[in-house]
Amino acid sequence: MKKTVVSLASAALLLAACSRPAPPEEPVRAVKVITVGTSAYASDHEYAGEVRAQVESRLGFRVGGKLLKRQAELGQHVNAGQVLAQLDPQDYRLAADAARAQVAAAATSRNLAAADFRRYQALKEQNFISGAELERRESTLKAAQAQLEQAQSQSAVQGNQTNYAVLTADVSGVVTAVEAEAGQVVAAGAPVVRIAADGVRDVVFSVPEDKVGSIRVGAPVRIRVWAQDAGLTGKVREVAASSDPVTRTYPVKVSIDAKAPPLGATVYAILDTGGGAAAPVIKLPTSALRQEGQATTVWVLDKASMSVRPQVIRVAMADGNEVVVASGLQPGMRVVSAGVHVLSPGQKVTIYQSNMPSAQEGRAQAAPDSIANPVPAAPASGAK
Repeated sequence: MKKTVVSLASAALLLAACSRPAPPEEPVRAVKVITVGTSAYASDHEYAGEVRAQVESRLGFRVGGKLLKRQAELGQHVNAGQVLAQLDPQDYRLAADAARAQVAAAATSRNLAAADFRRYQALKEQNFISGAELERRESTLKAAQAQLEQAQSQSAVQGNQTNYAVLTADVSGVVTAVEAEAGQVVAAGAPVVRIAADGVRDVVFSVPEDKVGSIRVGAPVRIRVWAQDAGLTGKVREVAASSDPVTRTYPVKVSIDAKAPPLGATVYAILDTGGGAAAPVIKLPTSALRQEGQATTVWVLDKASMSVRPQVIRVAMADGNEVVVASGLQPGMRVVSAGVHVLSPGQKVTIYQSNMPSAQEGRAQAAPDSIANPVPAAPASGAK
């Protein structure tokens, strides 16, 4: 009997050892939550732009040739009339010399024709020749005079061609681009130097098609400089009539005063679209969002069971580090704002409690709540 009891006990121990242990319970995770509420959404729109000169010229030679020297450097300030670059002028000098020789030959022919005309005129006065013969000499003189004038004009053109081998600045400004180097053969009209003229500056930015209709010429614009705290004001000077063929956006130019940031500086243009009173919307921080396939979801907290469930939402637009929710949430819902990528449907959670003193904790908890503009925050020691 005793052996039977011992055998049964051993068998029970062996079965217990062979059976699989019970799976460990899923840990209860601490999460941060915010209470969904509505907030006012301003009608202002902010666009990233760039400071540019209101007048920017791409200068090139009026004749072609080999670039002999380039005096202008990138970023250099130049004055009107200052030499920027030079072509090899040898061929143009030879052409000018040839034109001057043609002028001398034409002048000799004209002088010979004039002397013949004077002699025949004296003979006509003595009735030694007919009037027709004198008219032929007069026509020869006029033709020689015309050839001389033509040669003189051609000589002047060749002189200009020689002068065109030197590129000078039309206006005072800053060299913003250099597009040719010494030794390069450039064609007539090819850009060599680009100059941003001194004077009024523009802020240039692009707006999408659905916003361009609300922008009017002369509308005030607030300018925020990325690298500075100071703000500027300006007015819309120009709105493009057609979209950019690549980006399909519409360039907008805003004129600002002489205290503009340096050329190329990044700025932000803030436009008031005149939409009237701000509409109430639901906003969430981007940290609360998660992507499931093509759907955007958030975790909604069930306070009764202290578990989370996924909720599909539709995002209308981004607003800085927040998004505007078009549908899927109602005011009063509690949404997980941090730790969304480690949760699963139905998982038990607890509300994260800060270890800061109560006075500081109350201020810290007010920041997440203000993101979604919930009802007034409860004391820090209480559960959310």
